[in-house]
Amino acid sequence: MNQRPLGMTDLRVSELCLGTMTFGEQNTEAEAFAQLDRAVDAGINFIDTAEIYPVPPKAETQGATERFIGNWLAERGGRERLIIASKVAGPGDWIDYLRMPGRRLDRTNIEAALDASLKRLQTDYIDLYQLHWPDRETNYFGQLGYSHPETDDSVPLLETLQVLDDLVKAGKVRHVGLSNETPWGTMRMLALAEAHGLPRIVSIQNPYSLLNRSFEVGLAEVAIREHCGLLAYSPLAFGMLSGKYLNGARPAGARLTLFSRFDRYSNAEAEQATADYCAIAQRHGLDPAQMALAFVTSRPFVTSNIIGATTLEQLESNLASTSLTLSDEVLQAIEAVHTRQPNPSP
Repeated sequence: MNQRPLGMTDLRVSELCLGTMTFGEQNTEAEAFAQLDRAVDAGINFIDTAEIYPVPPKAETQGATERFIGNWLAERGGRERLIIASKVAGPGDWIDYLRMPGRRLDRTNIEAALDASLKRLQTDYIDLYQLHWPDRETNYFGQLGYSHPETDDSVPLLETLQVLDDLVKAGKVRHVGLSNETPWGTMRMLALAEAHGLPRIVSIQNPYSLLNRSFEVGLAEVAIREHCGLLAYSPLAFGMLSGKYLNGARPAGARLTLFSRFDRYSNAEAEQATADYCAIAQRHGLDPAQMALAFVTSRPFVTSNIIGATTLEQLESNLASTSLTLSDEVLQAIEAVHTRQPNPSP
């Protein structure tokens, strides 16, 4: 498994990262252990989680994912060989059971979130601690248009960064990153870090797939020039790009079958684009999921591609994508579809 530098740090992370948001919902603890074992055996050293996982977030399962990982770390050992990433939740009453009212990216909430995550993960430090989404109102989670709020009572970015600085100095966090962030937010955080001698943002975890390449518009240049690479989530668009949902199919146990709320990748335009991408794979004798993953991993602004699976068979297929190099002909065909149907699932 190839490794890539995490920002300007001395850490190197595997080009595939194991995403874990199914642990505790679609996957049992035993299944989580099996996935973690196989991923590490294949050379993955990078594991991503969050305090709100598993997904869909619910009060009765909140934190289960981190507990599963913590139990696995305690049983298997080898913590020092792994890069563990987690996230603190931003504001929003759609998670009304977690530090509400008043869940913000301020000192009280960040410190409480981190201490709880450390306890569940059974570790003294988190290698990469990320802000799961901004404190301010802006366009993320599928919003392309920006509507500026009339009033802004968000926690200042400098205040948030100062809290993270204290956590780094305390040894509880090694590096900090962003998630679901915009070009302005990313550049502003980088500028504040430089001006005030605070921790530099090392990564941005945003959605990126054949169905959503919006990262390329404003953030790809930032990622490359500022050495703040993309941790690409949903690279298979919730499984759409595997082709298993073609023609309206809803396989038993699949995410879009179980959770109808996840409709970001299943609109008519996305379904047509998916069919076109799967046709490219078929013409060239490729597995469509592996083609989609190989495309993401190959982008120059990507630090690591976050794969997720509910079965070991899916995980094996995802792992095999690292051995696939897409030909110029395949890449040209992908661009032709993207030109016809750009970003149907922002």
